[in-house]
Amino acid sequence: MSTTRKIEVLSRTVTLYQHRQEDFISLTDIARHRDAERGDYIIQNWMRNRNTIEFLGIWEQLNNPDFNSIEFDGIRNQAGLNSFSLTPKRWITQTGAIGIIAKTGRYGGTFAHKDIAFEFASWVSVEFKLYLIKEFQRLKESEQAQLGWDIKRNLAKINYRIHTDAIKTNLIPPELSGQQVNQVYAGEADVLNMALFGKTAKQWREANPDEKGNIRDFANASQLVCLSNLENLNALFINEGLPQSERLEKLNRIAIEQMKLLTNESVIKRLKKGQ
Repeated sequence: MSTTRKIEVLSRTVTLYQHRQEDFISLTDIARHRDAERGDYIIQNWMRNRNTIEFLGIWEQLNNPDFNSIEFDGIRNQAGLNSFSLTPKRWITQTGAIGIIAKTGRYGGTFAHKDIAFEFASWVSVEFKLYLIKEFQRLKESEQAQLGWDIKRNLAKINYRIHTDAIKTNLIPPELSGQQVNQVYAGEADVLNMALFGKTAKQWREANPDEKGNIRDFANASQLVCLSNLENLNALFINEGLPQSERLEKLNRIAIEQMKLLTNESVIKRLKKGQ
């Protein structure tokens, strides 16, 4: 599956395309930094350069087991001649290259693996290359942070199923109506909300009338980790038959201790270093 994202580099929109779980960057967009009307010409002019051919060939040999080295040698031997020209499509067709992609259609253009795209950007403008790298790194850091948040949010959802199963088994008599059952679930959810956030779902909604979603959608990564742990613990306490008031008191103490640990900067730094 391929996905497309965009970043802004020196007021120029640059498209990123994820292909085969690798990041490809639009050479067409980068070329427009030098010449907004003749981007294809800029790319072809770069590909005529013998140093470029050498770079592309080495990259393919390192990353592409099906690269046609014989065809590559023929192209390399022609590089530097006045009559020599090379387009992305010809390069791909003759050598089986995978580092460059020629896309057609509305969102088409020439894309290259980030290693190649950064090399091209350096040829176009050293300044543009540095800002491109900076924005690309910022995007990847943002994506990693979001991925971590999503994983923790999904983990909390999985553990919430464990939590609701314990409620269903131990706290809901078969004679309750559907509305009464929902009230039991909501009450236990608010046990966790009170233990961690210090307020119920209703209190949060009243304090944030313009926000979409619920209190847990606005939790940070540390709170989601703690919430996941509290759900498991509350399920255990329910199975043990502890009354709600006692469970709330225990969960609140645990939440306070865990949040102290999870928000301790020195602990986070040690975890990042793998200590």
